[in-house]
Amino acid sequence: MLNRFYSANEHYRRRFGEKIYKLALAFGRTCPNRDGTAGTGGCIFCGGSGSGEFAESCAKGVDAAIEAAKRRVASKVGNGRYIAYFQSFTSTYMPIGEMEKVFFAAAEREDIAALSVATRPDCLPDDTVKLLGKLAEIKPLYVELGLQTIHEDTAKKINRGYALPVYRDAVKKLHSVGADVITHIILGLPGESADMAEETATYVGKISDGVKLQLMFVLEGTRLAEMYERGEYRPLAREEYTETLCRCVEVLPPSVVIHRLTGDPPKRLLVAPEWAADKKRVLGMIAEAFKRRNTIQGSRA
Repeated sequence: MLNRFYSANEHYRRRFGEKIYKLALAFGRTCPNRDGTAGTGGCIFCGGSGSGEFAESCAKGVDAAIEAAKRRVASKVGNGRYIAYFQSFTSTYMPIGEMEKVFFAAAEREDIAALSVATRPDCLPDDTVKLLGKLAEIKPLYVELGLQTIHEDTAKKINRGYALPVYRDAVKKLHSVGADVITHIILGLPGESADMAEETATYVGKISDGVKLQLMFVLEGTRLAEMYERGEYRPLAREEYTETLCRCVEVLPPSVVIHRLTGDPPKRLLVAPEWAADKKRVLGMIAEAFKRRNTIQGSRA
C-alpha cells in the first residue's frame, strides 16, 4: 500500500534517533559530461549550477559553507544534527586530495551526523571508492547516483554519457565499502512512457538502498529548454506525473527508502511545467493520489 512506503524522515529517525536535516553544499566544479571526457554540454536537463541552485559554496571552506547552510534552515531547526550533502555537479570528479580534505573536514564535525555525496557512476575509480570507504568508517555515508533511466535509448537522448552496466558496477563497489546508495530516477524523460519509468523503478529497487523520484522539469539555459521551445518535448501533466509516480512507488520493495517524491525547481529558471512551481500543492496532489489508489486497492482486496 502506498501509505506504507519507507520515507527518508522515518529512516533518519530510526538510524539516528532524531530528525535530521540536509545541508546542501556546492563542492563539485564540473563533470566529465561537460569537459569532454565523457561528453560535452552535460545532460540536457542540467542547468549551469549542476543541480546545485540552492547549495552553499565551499569556495571559502567547508566549515563556512556548513554554517551558512545552517543559517538557511535555522527557522526549522533547533539544536539538531545534519547531513552534509555535497550536491552540485559531480562531487568525486577532482583530485583525491581535494576530496579527502573537504569530506573529512565535514565528517569530523560533531553537528554532522552523516554525509551524502552526489556523483556519477563513471566517476568512482578505485582510489575514490577506497577514500569513501574510509569516510564511511567515521560517519554513515550515502552516495547519490544520477541514473535517471535504465533504457539506453533514453540515456542517449538525455546525453547521460555512460551505459547501464557502469551504474550496476558502481553500486556493487559502493556497497563493498559500506556506503548506502541512493539512485535518482526522473519521470517524464523525452520519449519515455509510464511503463518504462516503472521498469526503471523495478530494476533500481532490487539493488539500491534508496531512491529519489523527480519530475522532469524544463529550466532556462538547458538543451531541454531549446527542445521545448521547438516543440520537441512535452512535460508531463499533473495527472500523468502522479499516476506514473504511484506506479513506481508501488513496485519498490518496502526496505527501499524514498528520499524524494518530486523536485524543487528554482522558480526564476523554471520554463515548464508551470504547475511544478508550487511544491506544497504538488505534494498535496501526490498525497491525494496515494490515498485514492489505496482506496481502490483496498476495495479489490
